[in-house]
Amino acid sequence: MHSIIPLVAALLSNVIAQVLKPFVLYKRTKKFDIHQCISSGGFPSSHSSTVTALTISIGLNEGFDSALFAITFVFSFIVIYDAANVRYYAGKNIQLTKQLISDLETLKGLKFMDPIYQERIKSVLGHKYVEVVGGIVLGAVVSIALYVFTQFI
Repeated sequence: MHSIIPLVAALLSNVIAQVLKPFVLYKRTKKFDIHQCISSGGFPSSHSSTVTALTISIGLNEGFDSALFAITFVFSFIVIYDAANVRYYAGKNIQLTKQLISDLETLKGLKFMDPIYQERIKSVLGHKYVEVVGGIVLGAVVSIALYVFTQFI
């Protein structure tokens, strides 16, 4: 039973993070968008919560000095770094490109007819640091709560 706990913690943490996103958005903007449940970006980071829950669950079940914990810790670090940096700045580049195209069309009267310019591209891919920290905290809470709960079963 306990060997599946890391998987359950990771999946549960991911689902909770995704379900929380529309409610956090509503609290901030007074706009409710159920599609936030399946989107990337937003608070809390489901990437960060998932890998944090996995890593802490592995540590609690296998030991924080185990090779498996070390592997999941490094994996989590890479995923969290990517969510907060690489993917975040990729989204910023998309926003900049969209603005440049709009400015060229407006200021120079250019019309970009190629279908590539008409594609709707999501500009929010990554996370702000506060969103990542929120995901880390959520993942830690879920994995520790699940671990404590399973000790009584």
